[in-house]
This record gives sequence, C-alpha cells and structure tokens, in this order.
Amino acid sequence: MDVNHYRKILISQTAFAGDVILTTPLVQGVKQVFPEAEIHLFVKPDTSNLLKNNPHIDIIHRYDKRGSERGLTALLRWMGILRKEHFDAAFVPHRSLRSAVLVWGAGIPRRIGFRRSVGSFLFTDVVPYVSRSHEVDRNLQLLRVFNREGMKFRPELYPGPEERNEVDRFFNEMRIETNKKMLAMAPGSVWFTKRWLPEGFAEVAHRIWRNWGVQPILVGGKEDEYLASRIAGQQNGYIVNGAGKLSLLASAELIRRCSAILTNDSAPLHLAVAVGTPVVAIFGPTVPAFGFAPYGEDHRIIQKDLDCRPCAIHGGNKCPKGHFRCMKDVTPEEVVEALAPYIAS
Repeated sequence: MDVNHYRKILISQTAFAGDVILTTPLVQGVKQVFPEAEIHLFVKPDTSNLLKNNPHIDIIHRYDKRGSERGLTALLRWMGILRKEHFDAAFVPHRSLRSAVLVWGAGIPRRIGFRRSVGSFLFTDVVPYVSRSHEVDRNLQLLRVFNREGMKFRPELYPGPEERNEVDRFFNEMRIETNKKMLAMAPGSVWFTKRWLPEGFAEVAHRIWRNWGVQPILVGGKEDEYLASRIAGQQNGYIVNGAGKLSLLASAELIRRCSAILTNDSAPLHLAVAVGTPVVAIFGPTVPAFGFAPYGEDHRIIQKDLDCRPCAIHGGNKCPKGHFRCMKDVTPEEVVEALAPYIAS
C-alpha cells in the first residue's frame, strides 16, 4: 500500500456527541497511517465543538441533518460539495444508510465501513462489526483494510485557552473554591430509562459534601437544565448547577479539573475518559458489553444483575417491565462507596 497515494481522507460521524468522542481514536489512527494526508471530519454542528483544537484534523464539515439541512435536497448538495474535494478515501463508523449514501454519492473511490451497516452495499471495503468489542476498538478495526490491526489509541479532546477561560469565569460567577476537591455529576441522558433517579444524585451530593467537603457540580446541556435544577433544589445551595452554561469542550475542561465524575451511560462518561478523569458510571437498561463503557482502567461501573437487562440498545422512554428496578435498586450508599477512592480525603 502506497500511503502517499492518499492525499485527502474523510471521516464521517454524524451521530451523537459520545459517538464523536469515540471516533477520535480512529482519527489518530488514520493520521498515523496516512501522516501526509489532509484529514476532514463530517459531523453535526452540535458536536463539532468537541473537535476544536484537535491537532490531527485539518477541516471540519458541519451537516445540520436534524435542522436546516434535513431532507434530500441538502443531502444532494453535500454530495456535490464533497465531490469537489476529491477525497481519496472515506471512513464511515456511523452505521446509517444516509452516511453510506453520502460518501457513495460524493464519488469517493475508497469507502470503508462496517458489514453490519445498513448501507454496506455502497462501500468498497467492509470489516466485521464485533458486537462484544468496545466501540473504540471496533472503529479502529476499519483500518484493517490497510493491513493495520491492533492499533491502540484512547479518546482525546483538546480544551484550549478559550475553554479554560470559560470555566474560570463560571467558577468565579458561582464562587467555587477551587482549592476543594470537586465531583462532576451528569444526571441527564437522551433516553429517560438511562437516567438514575434525581433524588439519588441529590443524596450523593449531600453525602460527599457532608463527609469530605467535596464540591458537587452538575454538568449537562440545555436539555438537562430542568432536571439539574430539580436536583440542585433538593439541597441547601451547595450543589453548583452548570447544566446548559458551558460549551461541550468547556464542559470537558470542567470535568478535567474534577477528581471524578458520576454519570449515567451518556456522553459525559466519554468526555471524562477523553480528558483523563475517573468515571463512576451507572448502567441501567444498557450493559457495558454493548461497547460503550468507560474506555481504559481506573473506572467503576454500577449495575444490577437482573434477568430483564439489557432491555434496549439505547434505552427508552419507559421501563418495559414497569418496575424500573435497574435504576431504582441502585442506592446512594453504593454510589458513594464507589466514589470514595477518588474523592475521600
């Protein structure tokens, strides 16, 4: 294989924020295999902030597929835009039909994706999708078609001066004492059944404050503001509510400064991994074996051994059994015990 033949490469990942974070190891792998190639990322606008300052990426394309660019007309327009770029190859970890159609319609000669993808018939090269492997390792397997196997990279994000200043301003506004240990808490999720109980988060915040003087800080997007305000309102003013107040990359910077994060199976879990912060993750309807557990070591997972788990790949809007035991059976006591090695002083 002549790597110098590949001058321009596209990586398409238009799924959620967590998926974009878990694609960053593939970006590193592609750059290592093709060090002289120009690397382009194709993502949604709401996740593009995560790729800011990434030294392995040259150009970011933002496709608003859920908003102003929804529909066939916009897809065809993007095919034309990408065709003019004359890419030599495209990697498509996202397994949607639209992603496959896009790179095919853009006329990219080498199109690499998973055999399980809905649009796999539009790829020139396919690799097996190993269900019980971690998503990071699955994505890196796309490089098998270039005789590269066993590559190891961890997710990485690159908060810069702008994000550091953003977090500094937030700390000043909230009068956070930065000499204290801090615990990030991420109670949200797109899927209702992935969310541990709000009163559980509130009780954990109370106990870590009372026992060790650790500052709890709620993190999340604007969609998590109401949930976070409910949790913060259950205690006497010592929970700092940062939901909806920071960009994604600034949220990563805030999490980087914390001793650990308590989170559901959602994007903040991967934000923490990407900045080297230990994770305590609560898994309910989903299971780590799906491939979305915290990547690496020094993390802890809390889950219940129930016959009904897993009940969904992504979660759902209600418990199909009606009892929601996978979350209700998780106690604040066991969560605090899991957090203690990271925050107890």
